[in-house]
Amino acid sequence: MNDTQEFFDEETLLEMVENQLNDGHPPHVKATLMRLVMKGTPREEALQYIACALGAELMAMEADQGPFNLTRYGEFLDSLPEMPWADD
Repeated sequence: MNDTQEFFDEETLLEMVENQLNDGHPPHVKATLMRLVMKGTPREEALQYIACALGAELMAMEADQGPFNLTRYGEFLDSLPEMPWADD
């Protein structure tokens, strides 16, 4: 298990998503939550999906040894509830 996976467990990722929602940044997170809920996904499940996208971005950051990529994160959010990055 790498450092990112050890540090960012599900509870931590969900807390980070809640912080993003409370801060309103990035706005794409709230829009994604609203989209998923409006399509019938329960709120808690939608938050878990968003946490998965955030985790995927954090793992990509680690792999690239680069900064948080807001564009890539937005693409991950747009793909929800599908998670194509999980196939990699």
